[in-house]
Amino acid sequence: MTAKISDIQNRPVQTGADKKVSGARDAAAQAPSAEVAAASVSVPVQITDQARQLASLEHNVKSLPVVNESRVAAIRQAIDEGRYQINPERIADKLLRTEQELSAK
Repeated sequence: MTAKISDIQNRPVQTGADKKVSGARDAAAQAPSAEVAAASVSVPVQITDQARQLASLEHNVKSLPVVNESRVAAIRQAIDEGRYQINPERIADKLLRTEQELSAK
């Protein structure tokens, strides 16, 4: 089945802040109509407390290191000392559980 999509504006898009994309239709695309400009000015934006909390949490998570260096050091030391034990049954169980959770979605 095919569907025709009409009224598509085929113009370049900007993919990053440091990249400049130009095209013949850019001037027309950048000039908003008076209706759009008036609507964007008269509509107040309200940010809920929940949205503020989520933004704060997101900022906190982004500031955390990707790798827990102290945990890596502890495991490395346990491996060096021969104390690190691998439990293949536990690994297999977790892999199966992950597979089940992924296939359930």
